[in-house]
Amino acid sequence: MARKRKSGRKKTTSRKKSTRKYGPKASRKVERTMHEMKRGELKSGRSGKKVTSRKQAIAIGLSEARAEGDKVPKKKR
Repeated sequence: MARKRKSGRKKTTSRKKSTRKYGPKASRKVERTMHEMKRGELKSGRSGKKVTSRKQAIAIGLSEARAEGDKVPKKKR
C-alpha cells in the first residue's frame, strides 16, 4: 500500500483586517462617565437618580458619544 505524504506546510487561514469598532473619542467619553459614576456625580436620564451600575455608566457614555457623532456601532435591537 502506498501512503500519501503530507507537505510540511500548514494551511494558513486568511484573517480579515478588522477596523476598530469604537473610536478613541468614544473610549474617552466612557472613561469620563466612569469617573463621574465613581465620584457619585453621574445621574440617569429623566429621573435624575444616581447611577450605581457599571454597565449603565458605560451605556450612558456610549450614547453621549453617539450623539456627538463619534464612531460607535448602532444599538442592537
